[in-house]
Amino acid sequence: MPDLKLSATEFLQKRRSVPAKTLGLPVPDKAALMPLLTAACRVPDHGKLEPWRFVVLERGAMERLASLARTRAEALGLDDEKSAKGVSQFEMGQLAVVVISSPKASDKIPQIEQLHSASCVCLSLLNAALAAGWGANWLTGWPTYDQTFIQEGFGAVSGESVVGIIHIGSITTPSPERPRPDVASLVTWSSE
Repeated sequence: MPDLKLSATEFLQKRRSVPAKTLGLPVPDKAALMPLLTAACRVPDHGKLEPWRFVVLERGAMERLASLARTRAEALGLDDEKSAKGVSQFEMGQLAVVVISSPKASDKIPQIEQLHSASCVCLSLLNAALAAGWGANWLTGWPTYDQTFIQEGFGAVSGESVVGIIHIGSITTPSPERPRPDVASLVTWSSE
């Protein structure tokens, strides 16, 4: 068992997202994706509310969403650069999982804790995909904050929001390394 712990710790210390624009085919099929979604649900969830849900986007849905993003960018009066950035993740994507925060009414569990749980789902899904050998990246962007887009695109209802879109696919090029935090400068030790 200690070797498994060490290997999980090493994975987490070395993990890095793969740029979504470099992800290629093949992508996980339903049989390969379901264990990743199952792993993603193993997060802190006070009150066992399951305050999140998934929308799996396959290639046909990506094309529809790219068109919707273009329409919404025009309606919102976005400049060409911002519009293109919002459209591109759907144009280039082959498979993605939208993690939707879907808070539940609760006198005991504040909505912010439920949102934090949904954020944990995003990171767990990202790590599960990477650990399984897929490339993955967590994206958002202006479409994820546009209520009309998420209602029409993902079937979001009042009170729901998009926490992340996790793109998953085959790694086509090595992921670039980036500077990492100086952990010692971020830690305050308190013993009293």
